[in-house]
Amino acid sequence: MFNILVTYEHEMTDIYLVRHGQASFGKANYDKLSELGAQQAIWLGDYFHHRDIHFDSVFMGDMVRHRETNEGIAKGLSAGGKSLPEATRDSSLNEFNFQAVAAAYLNLFPEDRVPEGSSPAEFYRLLKKAMLAWSQDKLPHELLDETWAQFEGRVSNMLTHLQNMDAKRVLVVSSGGAIAMMLKHILGYDSATVINMNLQIRNASFSQCFANKRGVHLNNFNSVPHLDVIDRLHAITYS
Repeated sequence: MFNILVTYEHEMTDIYLVRHGQASFGKANYDKLSELGAQQAIWLGDYFHHRDIHFDSVFMGDMVRHRETNEGIAKGLSAGGKSLPEATRDSSLNEFNFQAVAAAYLNLFPEDRVPEGSSPAEFYRLLKKAMLAWSQDKLPHELLDETWAQFEGRVSNMLTHLQNMDAKRVLVVSSGGAIAMMLKHILGYDSATVINMNLQIRNASFSQCFANKRGVHLNNFNSVPHLDVIDRLHAITYS
């Protein structure tokens, strides 16, 4: 039995699904890391160095915040003399266009508009309602970049690609929505849970999975050991 377990583990690909660091919420250009977000990514790379975690393959979305997060992780690793392989960019790992989803929802329900200067919590309540309507295919397609089904399809295809890789350990830098959708296919939960999971995923967190051609198994979710220390608790963020 021991030999069977060793063989099984050897065949598994260890996948780290990393959400980007804190972006520039409330700024004209959200798709850029804040100063704190850049630091979160460096701390994550430093954590990987001290845990002696090596990656032999890297994937990321083609958004600025994905690239900057990957660069931060590489910087943290390089301080310990380690490096990352060159990342493969894939738009399948991009976040959905939450601004378009919110705008399409408000086109139907203008009374739900959030006044300028409202708190982030008010915006997230609006986004949650908009995403639920999007998942139920209630929003006008002409106002969207993609339907919920198309979003789910591209993310599912990417997960299948990762599942069938021969790599030993893979780093995947993406966004909360895409990661939550991957977890839907791993854990089998419904669309409403995708939305709830999306809003729970912390910046620069990782969810670790083991995968082979037989399936993908979640080992841990939303981990931030590099931030969960007394002088970095302020750096645990969600937006």
